[in-house]
Amino acid sequence: MDAVRRAAGPSRRRVLRSGGGAALAAAAGSALTGCGAGMDDGVGPDGTVTIEMWHGQADTAKKVLQGLVAEFERGHPRIKVSMGGGVLSDVMLQKVTAALAAGSYPDIAYIFGSDLARVARSPQVVDLTEEVESGPVPWKNHWAAARAAVTINGQVRAAPALLDSLAVVCNKKLFREAGLPLPEAGWSWQDFVTCARRLTDGGRGRFGTGWPGTGDEDTVWRLWPMIWDLGGDVIDDSGKGIGFADSGTRALEVVAGLVRDKSVYIDPKPGSEQMYQVFLSGRMGMVVTGPWQLPDIEHAEIDYHVAALPTFSGRPVTISGPDTWTVFDNGEARSRAARTFLDWLSRPEQDVRWDIEAGSLPLSRRTESLPAWQDKVARTEGLAVFTKALETARVRPVHPAYPEVSQALGQAIVAVLLGRGTPEKALRACADDANAALLIPR
Repeated sequence: MDAVRRAAGPSRRRVLRSGGGAALAAAAGSALTGCGAGMDDGVGPDGTVTIEMWHGQADTAKKVLQGLVAEFERGHPRIKVSMGGGVLSDVMLQKVTAALAAGSYPDIAYIFGSDLARVARSPQVVDLTEEVESGPVPWKNHWAAARAAVTINGQVRAAPALLDSLAVVCNKKLFREAGLPLPEAGWSWQDFVTCARRLTDGGRGRFGTGWPGTGDEDTVWRLWPMIWDLGGDVIDDSGKGIGFADSGTRALEVVAGLVRDKSVYIDPKPGSEQMYQVFLSGRMGMVVTGPWQLPDIEHAEIDYHVAALPTFSGRPVTISGPDTWTVFDNGEARSRAARTFLDWLSRPEQDVRWDIEAGSLPLSRRTESLPAWQDKVARTEGLAVFTKALETARVRPVHPAYPEVSQALGQAIVAVLLGRGTPEKALRACADDANAALLIPR
């Protein structure tokens, strides 16, 4: 995650955008339905099966994965994993969509969780339900967020690949200068707004907090925990309308409060790099972020503290944005080999290496309990807060209309951030667009 997460590959901000955009998704819809067979059967004369993995990683994460693949091949000499694809994960949807349309697709691809519902419409996506229920992977031991992110209509359509959560990172120095105690679990969103106001010093170019202002998924996903905490949901029980008409307005009032106090830095560019640079330069008191940001914060020598997200109710709630390893059907031999590899990769002994070296949180409680992860937690300030947050983390719905709902809410948040509309007016416009999208047959 290039300039943002040194340990992993493509930027998590870009990873968490809506999932390719509405225009691309519309094009994908027709491409994913009538696909021919994939590449050859991959079985060599000696019975060795070669599978193609479009891993989407760069730099450190790619090297970590290469090491894991080499170890797997040593223990499974009849399976070879070719790490191809040639693209980072933020453009994987485009490449996979084109490959499915052409009938020449990989055996495994790194697919963002927000893209899975659209990709899984293809009949070439392998159903992994039986695999996870009967295989060696501790499926029931996985965090609920990891399981939910790959389950569509009760079927497991991919394997969890990367796990994260949101919390608040605070600059201790700025809190001391403002005479503020460091926040702890159970603090409220009103506390957050108050802290942001007191941390702000316009004369010194200091901001209380920041918020992405482009309307993309990075802008949106920070609001979902507020909506869930207030009893709302992304989509209502009928599936035909949004579930946050009231709770969304109240959540947007928090954003409006930050704007009124002039305590929020609004990042005008995709990726939130400017927002993070303001924090890393010591000119922002709090930033809502994930564990991927900790290496950069440590490198900048910021004396920091991590607190769980604030709440309205006093109950802990956060969001996780898991990504996936999605399997495609290129015949029984290759499909079985791909499942064997992912089974092995998901086991705690391998998962902990990926987590520590590539920047994920543990996929399961068994991984979390391993001495290697506990040692990592002991050496990394605040990492335990992000891991504990997984106990109550929720995920965005794996729904084909989610990108349109997200886009509508993103526009509402930007309207409030830029003072172009009240929370009530912005949410009404969001509801009109999102509800119309949800009524389209999928």
